[in-house]
Amino acid sequence: MRRVFPAAAGLALSVSLVSLAGAPASHATSAPTVATSTQAAPEAKHPTGPVAQGPVDVCDYTDTRPTLRLGSSGPAVQQAQCYLNQAMGAGLDEDGDFGPVTQSATQDFQRCAGIVVDGRIGAQTWSFLSFWANAPGTPFC
Repeated sequence: MRRVFPAAAGLALSVSLVSLAGAPASHATSAPTVATSTQAAPEAKHPTGPVAQGPVDVCDYTDTRPTLRLGSSGPAVQQAQCYLNQAMGAGLDEDGDFGPVTQSATQDFQRCAGIVVDGRIGAQTWSFLSFWANAPGTPFC
């Protein structure tokens, strides 16, 4: 292998010298051009504190998302009722009582969204409600 390599290197050197000899003088003696920029690359800017995620919530009764069902009550129910009103124009009173009317509106929303229809507001329904209520162009159903 040692003898083959020097022979191949010599052949490659001979070929490159012959090609340079046939080239115009300006190309044979000029140094390769390297593109340089006078502007420094912009520094990456990283947040220094908390970053808001998404739009401001259209309903602001609470940030909690417990599972809600017939008989539930409180600010989380008001939040869900507000979301239902925003997402599909349900016309619910935002009274914080999960009664038959809220359950029926929940089922209508679940059907419209193409998710499990059980009349309860669990993780999947909260996710869809929050997204649809805060999306531009509501109501959807």
